[in-house]
Amino acid sequence: MDQVVHNFVEVNGVKLHLAEIGSKSSPVVVFVHGFPEIWYSWRHQMIAVANAGYRAIAPDCRGYGLSDPPPETEKFGFSDLVDDLLAIVDSLGIDKISIIAKDAGTRPAYLFALRYPTRVTGVISIGIPHAPFGPATFLKELPEGFYINRWREPGRAEADFGRLDAKTVVRNVYILFSRSELPIASESQEIMDIVGPSTPLPSWFTEEDLSVYGALYEKSGFLNPLKVPYRSMDEEYNIVDPVIKNPMLLIVGEQDYFFKFPGVDDLVKSGMVKYFATDLEVEYVAEGSHFVQEQFPDKVNSLILSFLDKHRSP
Repeated sequence: MDQVVHNFVEVNGVKLHLAEIGSKSSPVVVFVHGFPEIWYSWRHQMIAVANAGYRAIAPDCRGYGLSDPPPETEKFGFSDLVDDLLAIVDSLGIDKISIIAKDAGTRPAYLFALRYPTRVTGVISIGIPHAPFGPATFLKELPEGFYINRWREPGRAEADFGRLDAKTVVRNVYILFSRSELPIASESQEIMDIVGPSTPLPSWFTEEDLSVYGALYEKSGFLNPLKVPYRSMDEEYNIVDPVIKNPMLLIVGEQDYFFKFPGVDDLVKSGMVKYFATDLEVEYVAEGSHFVQEQFPDKVNSLILSFLDKHRSP
């Protein structure tokens, strides 16, 4: 990772950390992370696209990693991440970008494409298909102990996480999210209790990787990462037409627990997802987990580069 350059830009009243690799004259690919991730979760993809002739830029979202927290956590929402993304590319003098996003990072990526379609060459999403934004009705279909229901409750996750150091919290979340079953605690458990202290890390996630994440979450804490995404899911955006018309690729790990959320698997397999993204390709990665881009980087990189090259701007 020595090739990656780290810079900061001041936009919208905060200083944001950017990891970057590749020639400044090359087509730009911006990576948007989810939770519990940071720029580092794109380490394999950044190097691959840079080696293929692209400029890779991966911000830490505000409130995450080395980026500043929002001035007021209670007012922090997904719209801030969209505004930050626009301000970053404007501050760097970049006209058009391809966006690669995962998990909660897909929402600001989709919103950016809907609001600024002429600034987007294409969108690659990992794990979460695009659908019209609205209240998360599936939460009512899942038990009280479902992790999102718990984490949306003010103070609940803070107390749960606060029993452990940041590195252990990230370890436990990575283990939970790498499984194919939904993370659901019993009435007598908190979410962190689901993972035992002797449970091994996934084979593709090293202790060195965990140390990088742990150090960054030690700095940022978890308050803002809990606010966005989990406590901002009902945010409204005033989007008139929710259909993305830019070229899109959805990469799905076949063992991703997210596809056990009510309605998600059917949305994709029925083809209905293409009503909301009219130029969409879907690719499955066998045995892929929620962290498919870290688990099978070569497979994911091949899919990414094929899409980027097909839609490459002159």
